[in-house]
Amino acid sequence: MTTIRPGADPEPTRRRGRPGYDLESLLQTVVEVFNERGFDGTSMEDLSQRLGISKSAIYHHVSSKNELLELAIGQALDGLADAVERTRRLRAAAIVRLDHLIRASVTVLVKQKPFVTLLLRVRGNTDVERRALQRRRAFDAYVAELVEQAAAEGAVRPDIDPALTARLLFGMVNSLTEWVRPVPGDEADVARLADAICLITFGGIRNQR
Repeated sequence: MTTIRPGADPEPTRRRGRPGYDLESLLQTVVEVFNERGFDGTSMEDLSQRLGISKSAIYHHVSSKNELLELAIGQALDGLADAVERTRRLRAAAIVRLDHLIRASVTVLVKQKPFVTLLLRVRGNTDVERRALQRRRAFDAYVAELVEQAAAEGAVRPDIDPALTARLLFGMVNSLTEWVRPVPGDEADVARLADAICLITFGGIRNQR
């Protein structure tokens, strides 16, 4: 709860950034440190030293380290939620929507790789992390739903559990965080990567001769 001093204006929850860092650029650096040291292993002093600003300057943007985590993983989750929403709006067969979702998710991962990397390391140790895991489970459930629909439509084999298929599909997509080196602004490179994943996913690697 915000304490208001006599004669002072109420302090807003989110203020304008100080010179040198706005909230977006601050988060970019914070995420790097979280990924290097782990969230639990990172202190506000560690962040202060990496950023080259005082801890009070960080608190000018946020109220706590937990809020930094929530904003960071929220950026990745919002990108995936947008991909799901756009997929839901498609008037197409389930297999087409699944292809679309995979491509959109690859784009989110490549463009926001540090944020997605942090999201994938969440283990549910805090309320922030548990809320993030709930949103991830909702995403996984939607993928499984698409796979089940595609099987019912005869587009994919029905003898593999849809939830298992969904986990395997996005296990491949999520593995990109371990090795992909995105070139900023190279949309064609992202498209080629998405093409390769969809080709392997839906066609396999065996030469059909």
